[in-house]
Amino acid sequence: MAGNWNSVVDDSRNDIVFEGRNQKYGAYDLRRRYNWTVTIILASMVGTLLLGMGVKAILGLRGEEVEKQPVLDMTTIDLTPPPADKNEPPPPPPPPPPPVMETVKFVPPVIKDDAVETDPPPPQEKLTETNVSTVTQEGDGDAVVVPSEGPTGNGVVEEKAPEIFTVVEEMPEFPGGPMEMMKYIQKNIQYPQMAKEAGLSGKCFLKFVVNGNGNISDVQVLKGVPGCQECDKEAIRVVKSMPNWKPGKQNGRSVPVFFNLPINFQLK
Repeated sequence: MAGNWNSVVDDSRNDIVFEGRNQKYGAYDLRRRYNWTVTIILASMVGTLLLGMGVKAILGLRGEEVEKQPVLDMTTIDLTPPPADKNEPPPPPPPPPPPVMETVKFVPPVIKDDAVETDPPPPQEKLTETNVSTVTQEGDGDAVVVPSEGPTGNGVVEEKAPEIFTVVEEMPEFPGGPMEMMKYIQKNIQYPQMAKEAGLSGKCFLKFVVNGNGNISDVQVLKGVPGCQECDKEAIRVVKSMPNWKPGKQNGRSVPVFFNLPINFQLK
């Protein structure tokens, strides 16, 4: 019996204490169930702690914000030119070459001791009626003499700027076609960091000219991304960096053509 009494965890100690007493008293039952109650409490505390840690870990994974990556949605680009209006008259043919002006050759003579006159100067009457040049050629009859300006008598003829078409028989095209252009834009464009942090997105509508030699010029923003000028500047930069296009053609000759291109800045 002494051995049982010295064992702290032995339930028989309760029987020794309450021997001959009212064991229906509540203290006996509490002391008898003490070890079991402590075990249940410790197990509950450990389980609650583990459950809390697990819930925190799950919520932490779900609540962790994943960095948004820029995506360029190019599926809305329609590069097909509008159909030609049957009622619209065909574009004018290329202008004819300018008429040839009649000239007479006159080179100031050079005095030499042994010089032989092989090309005598034209008579004065011919110089009065015809323009002076370094060669003699027949005119078409439709050429107009440009009035001379200044003390030197040299007239300046301004060249007329070429017409820029909107729709032509063969529209200009990026090397490899529209799909290659989409790949080029997606590879080279850089989503502005300021726009990413502010969550700005939208479409930038550009208009530019594909010249007769295929290079791009006069890039303009028709409608920019709302509140993001950096997006518009980036779209202009990428378009200007493009390689030469296949130029547009009208009546078999390369001509400058306007081209519209939307670029979509979108965060996913």
